[in-house]
Amino acid sequence: MDNGTGPIKVGAERTGEYLPLLQGERVAVASNQTGLIGNVHLVDSLLALKVNVVKVFCPEHGFRGDADAGAHIEDEIDTKTGLPINALYGENFKPTALQLADVDVIVFDIQDVGVRWYTYISTLHYIMEAAAEQGKQVIILDRPNPNGFYVDGPIMERSFTSFVGMHPVPMVHGMTVGEYGRMINGEGWLKGGRTCELTVIPCASYDHNALYELPVKPSPNLPNMSSVYLYPSLTLFEGTIVSVGRGTDKPFQCIGYPGCTAGRYTFTPKSMPGAKNPPYLGKECSGMDLQAYGAIQARLDERLSLHWLLEMYRDAADKSKFFNSFFEKLAGGNGLREQIISGADEGTIRATWKPGLDAFKTIRAKYLLYPDFSP
Repeated sequence: MDNGTGPIKVGAERTGEYLPLLQGERVAVASNQTGLIGNVHLVDSLLALKVNVVKVFCPEHGFRGDADAGAHIEDEIDTKTGLPINALYGENFKPTALQLADVDVIVFDIQDVGVRWYTYISTLHYIMEAAAEQGKQVIILDRPNPNGFYVDGPIMERSFTSFVGMHPVPMVHGMTVGEYGRMINGEGWLKGGRTCELTVIPCASYDHNALYELPVKPSPNLPNMSSVYLYPSLTLFEGTIVSVGRGTDKPFQCIGYPGCTAGRYTFTPKSMPGAKNPPYLGKECSGMDLQAYGAIQARLDERLSLHWLLEMYRDAADKSKFFNSFFEKLAGGNGLREQIISGADEGTIRATWKPGLDAFKTIRAKYLLYPDFSP
């Protein structure tokens, strides 16, 4: 992909920048199916270059990216390389001292989508925290953020910290993983205010206005760019009675539930890889098909779309059952639920976000590695 200054090169492609940092070191690679250099996985590339890779860490969805959201991931041995794979979404979310005892450097190469609750940045936090505690180095091989062209949503309140929200940032933070890691360090967000020894290998020819199409789906239910662009707006529905199309051929591209009258599109979730037990399994849902909107208009909006959430709530027959306890974790506080229940319109809700967003943008600017999007 070319943004006018030449084709974008991800950090992993820039081997000349980081191979010297790995010479003579015992290396762990934190990655999944997105960690590619062309069609070759980073682990295979490093081994071919005689780098001493001793193990792999994998995030939610596993090393091959095919496990369900929230599924417990087991440690295993990679059949191709024989390397041990330590899951950071199973028995532990943070590398243990024992797991890092034979490691000098952790190389992090995972494609993110730029949303606070997408857990790869939570995994990054814990890797950095463990590295700070154990005196290890972290190298982030940066990748573009496909939703890096805007910043939006309420700032997470500290009292709502969870694995789907670990830092006081808005829902859409507009940063690459490398920039985000710099912010974690710089803002003292690791336990005890520690910082880890961090190096970021930036992308070449990237800026925050760049149109970047993901070459590999980053998780099972984000199969295309329509779903990636809609993901920031639709994930809030996972804290409600509304299905986001898990178990269909349009995950994060359609919304609905049995008996919904807001729209005429119908779908029936099935059990499938990456969605073995989706909401409303085998039950016909009615609602809206947003696939075309996501493919074209969502990229042009440059902000979250709240109108579907407000419409679905107004349409719900039993509003007392519309939200579940997960909604506050995703929203990062209880304010948004209260605003929706009170009947606030989108403009009123957005106005309450502005002070927090303005303050965050000032913090964010300190850690950017690339030209920013136009305000």
